[in-house]
Amino acid sequence: MPQQGEILGRAIKMTGGDQVIVKCADGVTRQCRIRGKLKRRMWIREGDVVLVAPWDFDNGKADILWRYIRAHMEWLDANGYLKGI
Repeated sequence: MPQQGEILGRAIKMTGGDQVIVKCADGVTRQCRIRGKLKRRMWIREGDVVLVAPWDFDNGKADILWRYIRAHMEWLDANGYLKGI
């Protein structure tokens, strides 16, 4: 669940390395990076729902905090969290 300062989004395109283009629930498409802690533990593919934290100083960029598995994506969709993405 998104906390204060976090947004749900859907991975649109993998741009290489640890960079991902994410369409967020607030309507902004952001260039996101996979945090070092998750880089080798959690693989992200196009279409995955992710939790992002936008940067304070640049609204067009963000960090990916978590990737939701299919069961969690279905629950988020059923409860209306994925409207707009």
